[in-house]
Amino acid sequence: MLQELLCSRKDVLMILPYVAIVQEKISGLSSFGIELGFFVEEYAGSKGRFPPTKRREKKSLYIATIEKGHSLVNSLIETGRIDSLGLVVVDELHMIGEGSRGAILEMTLAKILYTSKTTQIIGMSATLNNVEDLQKFLQAEYYTSQFRPVELKEYLKINDTIYEIDSKAENGMTFSRFLNYKYSDTLKKMDPDHLVALVTEVIPNYSCLVFCPSKKNCENVAEMICKFLSKEYLKHKEKEKCEVINNLKNIGNGNLCPVLKRTIPFGVAYHHSGLTSDERKLLEEAYSTGVLCLFTCTSTLAAGVNLPARRVILRAPYVAMEFLKRNQYKQMIGRAGRAGIDTIGESILILQEKDKQQVLELITRPLENCYSRLVQEFTKGIQTLFLSLIGLKIATNLDDIYCFMNGTFFGVQQKILLKEKSLWEITVESLRYLTEKGLLQKDTICKSEEEVQHNFHITQLGRASFKGTIDLAYCDILYRDLKKGLEGLVLESLLHLTYLTTPYDLVSQCNPDWMIYFRQFSQLSPAEQNVAAILGVSESFIGKKASGQAIRKKVDKDVVNRLYLSFVLYSLLKETNIWTVSEKFNMPRGYVQNLLTGAASFSSCVLHFCEELEEFWVYRALLVELTKKLTYCVKAELIPLMEVTGVLEGRAKQLYSAGYKSLMHLANANPEVLIRTIDHLSRRQAKQIVSSAKMLLHEKAEALQEEVEELLRLPSDFPGVVASSTDKA
Repeated sequence: MLQELLCSRKDVLMILPYVAIVQEKISGLSSFGIELGFFVEEYAGSKGRFPPTKRREKKSLYIATIEKGHSLVNSLIETGRIDSLGLVVVDELHMIGEGSRGAILEMTLAKILYTSKTTQIIGMSATLNNVEDLQKFLQAEYYTSQFRPVELKEYLKINDTIYEIDSKAENGMTFSRFLNYKYSDTLKKMDPDHLVALVTEVIPNYSCLVFCPSKKNCENVAEMICKFLSKEYLKHKEKEKCEVINNLKNIGNGNLCPVLKRTIPFGVAYHHSGLTSDERKLLEEAYSTGVLCLFTCTSTLAAGVNLPARRVILRAPYVAMEFLKRNQYKQMIGRAGRAGIDTIGESILILQEKDKQQVLELITRPLENCYSRLVQEFTKGIQTLFLSLIGLKIATNLDDIYCFMNGTFFGVQQKILLKEKSLWEITVESLRYLTEKGLLQKDTICKSEEEVQHNFHITQLGRASFKGTIDLAYCDILYRDLKKGLEGLVLESLLHLTYLTTPYDLVSQCNPDWMIYFRQFSQLSPAEQNVAAILGVSESFIGKKASGQAIRKKVDKDVVNRLYLSFVLYSLLKETNIWTVSEKFNMPRGYVQNLLTGAASFSSCVLHFCEELEEFWVYRALLVELTKKLTYCVKAELIPLMEVTGVLEGRAKQLYSAGYKSLMHLANANPEVLIRTIDHLSRRQAKQIVSSAKMLLHEKAEALQEEVEELLRLPSDFPGVVASSTDKA
């Protein structure tokens, strides 16, 4: 990437699977950008400019999630700037075979291959099997290496015997040792898997991860282990652990999860999606610095941030109720062994006798193949692709679109994936569906008496859907809701706008607690009740639901559920505290956090949707502000600090209290002074915050300079400009 930015003077796009990893990379690479003179720009959640700012001198490294990377590539193609992208690096390339995100990744890469002959693509993965298909799709060379900086030893544990995995042995494993740990009868009952014995061999001096099948199991295991750890563990880094607890209380406005309150003094914590972003960041920092030595976690940690350990224990060969896949197993055990810290890493998979045969197959079989999701993910895959191909004028007639499809990953695998229909039939059907839905229009051109060509062009609604990256399953509902909203938009509070930006895909999973719903309803102001009335939801309806009475009036279930979720978001915007809102609605705080993140993203999508439709001009200004509010969900004065990557609410409050109130303050801060004035801030974090702030400040300044120069430059279409330049020649 550095070679491309500095030697070839081209921009670079790096695509990563999750927002947290994007932020981790931005924090790590900003200091390079400052020293070496290139920009590092974040494209994740609701962050990122489309099209990206055109730079005069410096080049940009765009670090993006899969979704934002796709939007970025679309905007570069649209503005004729795709050739400015010299290199695209995709981490965890095997995700091309996973759900709608896989389909989006495939579309992004297929478009780059089709529209730019100079952009290089590098894909990386440790868990890929059918490489030939991907090689063919990407027209790529293949490099593979077994090298691992730290040796990894894999073990299995059955009852109290540990076996080492050994591919040369007859049944794939050889005896290693017996566990000799004195178990009392109570401990045997509480810990039949001998987890306490396994973790105490490494902690507190080394770190350990215990992967558990479910979130609840993570919390139970963390508590169980702490019950049986000796009091000695409390003394290890005692002061630092007290600080972690105080910090967690601060970011939760005095709230602290009772499980963490009991486990952190022992250096133990759970890690799963039920934590808020602030909590997760704090716990990860404490683990990285050795204050916490044990995480009980779900499989999401394996694919998420970089938290290695000396020993990784898999509590059972299951993820939720499903038996472990080889890819998942490789991802989890890959966390073992820290380069530069440990000389060795080890993984232990705990299993029952009944699962032995399946596990032996698991450890010896090849990795799973990955298959294109382009056609399976109908509205988010092939249809979205066709809409953008026509919208971007990459391919506008049936033959060109079919030709494009043959060059996709799906095209390479069509013989395996297509049973009943041919690729041609699927192409024709999808175009027909988009035309019927009013997203495309078909023009018939007679080339000669025999030959007729069908060209397609995108409608206003089609363009809005593709620009807003709206799932096509919802684009007409969104249009209808926004149109209806114009008839009586209530602006006395944010409730109506919040309703319009509550993500549709979360509505179907929502089961309102009717008593809470009724309580919230009865506290609404007249203006807010007016919003509910416009949507056709009345207090008496919710009251009857709460008291279990029969209801004769038919009310749209989706509207009722969506309004409930918008009550949650509206409360968040008013109180800005996830803890109080999760208690008020009796929802897990991690769910509330995900709802907020989803709403911020969807709000920015709705904004781009409205920008393409003249009739929705009124929403544009309103949604810019709402997106900002949902993205940061804090008191207004903290927003400038939270624009800096890696600064979440807890940290922003500390910085604000210490007098750092703006981006300029942070960019000019001395990391050494920050360490002294801000609690629990490591030198590495302080440097990252300062360099991220400098980077953001440089970006903003450069964008303004660009604007000035643009204003003072002679327009290219100025009368007589061409003539004068040829005269000179």
